[in-house]
Amino acid sequence: MHLPRYDRIPDHDNDHKLIEVRVCDLQPTQMCVGLAEVRSRQRDFSKENRKERLDYLRGKPVPLVRNRLGQLWMVDRHHRLRALLEMDPGVTTYGYVIAELDSDSRDAALPALQSRGWLYLQDGRGNGPWEPSKLPLSLLGLEDDSYRSLVWKLKKEGLIKPQRLIPYHEFRWGAWLRTRPLPPFSSSQLEPALPASRRLVQSRSAAHLAGWTGKT
Repeated sequence: MHLPRYDRIPDHDNDHKLIEVRVCDLQPTQMCVGLAEVRSRQRDFSKENRKERLDYLRGKPVPLVRNRLGQLWMVDRHHRLRALLEMDPGVTTYGYVIAELDSDSRDAALPALQSRGWLYLQDGRGNGPWEPSKLPLSLLGLEDDSYRSLVWKLKKEGLIKPQRLIPYHEFRWGAWLRTRPLPPFSSSQLEPALPASRRLVQSRSAAHLAGWTGKT
């Protein structure tokens, strides 16, 4: 998969004011998630009390894009917020606005996001890119992508380094793994694909991808 040029996602700093927003009001900028990561985050959240959760969310604010109507699109954090929204439909989180769009409709906002490389328009089977209008309006509408789940697991094991400011970094790895032979697997059963995928992501053939470790 060759994604277009992208603008790096601005990190949160003193120039960006934190705002509290309802997660159900945030529109996603991707079509799918890895449900293995979503379920893992739900297990973690279930062990926290409300104060611990709010402190965590304040430390991991969501980069947001806003149009003139006040509609908000999230450019990251889809997995943790999908996890929370399933657990609590009224949950709130913290975000910071990285761009203000001079538009007053969704149809006008999406091309502006696409021009910055802030949309991921492949579906859960790797097909696409689809038209931006096909994006779900809610996090609850995101499909499962088992390759995104696989990359999450490999990243968790330290075989892929985080690249926090590169949009859809994990999906790029997932698209590459889709071109390699792997046994059948799913987000709920990653184990069949793990031995081969571990070797693949550490091989020299993956060295062109950001976050390559080359560990053996």
